[in-house]
Amino acid sequence: MLIVVVLTACNNAANNNGAPRVKTKTDSLMDDVMEGHNAAMAKISKLHQTKNQIQQVLDSISKLPTDAQKNSTHYKVLLDSAFNRLTRADEAMDKWMDEFNMDSSANDVEKRSDYLQSEKIKVSAVKDEIINSLQNAD
Repeated sequence: MLIVVVLTACNNAANNNGAPRVKTKTDSLMDDVMEGHNAAMAKISKLHQTKNQIQQVLDSISKLPTDAQKNSTHYKVLLDSAFNRLTRADEAMDKWMDEFNMDSSANDVEKRSDYLQSEKIKVSAVKDEIINSLQNAD
């Protein structure tokens, strides 16, 4: 494995003639997309924990006596809403990750740039949805 790493490093230095690689627009866009993805994924664990906590409270409410359940109706509606927002945010992240093509139009810079710009917008919306759903649940 060490030999592969050394050879790869040597090939990179030889290909660049020792000069640092200049970052292209598509490199920057890919960095932006990955930054949005990483920020969203950093919240997924909290999102799942919050969904579980809400589900536990909803389960507890359903075990209350009938009068207490009626008195908790407004609270239950708020919890259901928060739970549903969290679920939609989680599903949006899964959908984005399933549909994202890391190598889309790799040989066509203009198409790749357009694709990554579009994905940057999508992943930013997903990240915002996750953050907003967590704030709402809190």
